[in-house]
Amino acid sequence: MPDSKAKFSVGELVHHLLFDYRGVIFDVDAEFQGSEEWYAQMARSQPPRDEPWYHVLVHNGTHTTYVAEQNLEEDPSEDPIRHPLIDELFDGFANGHYVIRRRAN
Repeated sequence: MPDSKAKFSVGELVHHLLFDYRGVIFDVDAEFQGSEEWYAQMARSQPPRDEPWYHVLVHNGTHTTYVAEQNLEEDPSEDPIRHPLIDELFDGFANGHYVIRRRAN
């Protein structure tokens, strides 16, 4: 979902500042959309809930993560991400950015 206050967009490569992994954004929430239980257990740095959160495919992994904007920075490497869902979500990779897959109606 496009949001004018989000720093990153779908297809952008990012680096997690706390856990030092690379990934690609595949969805954006304008604010935290998880449960209170998840936030209490997983968001130990207590990032703001009223700022953008991102769904990220983790490089060389098979899982996804849900990350607050304050914990991400642009990934300067521009190298592709290896993840089994890449081809399901994106149509290609060019100039350090993934092209979102367009779904047929």
